[in-house]
Amino acid sequence: MARKAIIIGATGLIGRHLTEQLASENTFAEIHTLTRRPLLPTNPKVHNHVVNFEQLGNFSSLFEADTLFSCLGTTLKQAGSLAAQYQVDVEYQYQAATLAAQAGVRHYLLVSSSGANPKSFGSYLRIKGELEEKIKTLPFEQICILQPSLLLGNRNHFRPGEQLSGLLLPLLCRLPGLQRFRPIAGAAVAAKMVRLSQQEGKGIETFSLDQLFTP
Repeated sequence: MARKAIIIGATGLIGRHLTEQLASENTFAEIHTLTRRPLLPTNPKVHNHVVNFEQLGNFSSLFEADTLFSCLGTTLKQAGSLAAQYQVDVEYQYQAATLAAQAGVRHYLLVSSSGANPKSFGSYLRIKGELEEKIKTLPFEQICILQPSLLLGNRNHFRPGEQLSGLLLPLLCRLPGLQRFRPIAGAAVAAKMVRLSQQEGKGIETFSLDQLFTP
């Protein structure tokens, strides 16, 4: 049976790799990307839809699919304020997931973060943790939550802090006890999402950084 996938966050580091990888294999006959700005498809299986994330309810029909991949995310600097970051990282994603669950999507895959915790003192990890908890309440048959650390790869926008960390962390993480902080390539996280989407399962599974490095 032909399967259909939805990707939100397709313009980001993981989302771009995920779109390319899904398009190059045969699990899904259709891949629909939901973006704020037009995204030029590079494969006939990829269909782009420009949506207003502040009015996602008007696009509910686009969430009729088998699998939803959520790679959406921002930073405080990009968003401009904590409230704006919360809107992107929690509200948009939770509403998209809710619409997908209502439309009968069976499998939901979320890119979260290593250390995500709704009780964290840091706003970034607290937001990620809060989203995880909200997603777990939705009636998907299968939920996969991936928790990568710092992501390596070419981004559409320059993040000097992440670039510096990307150079230093691989060296520092060779020291005993620091391996759990080692960075991971965005392409590797995308590849793990593709593999998980090919596996039948039920319930909620959370994949730590070490598990993302394994097949």
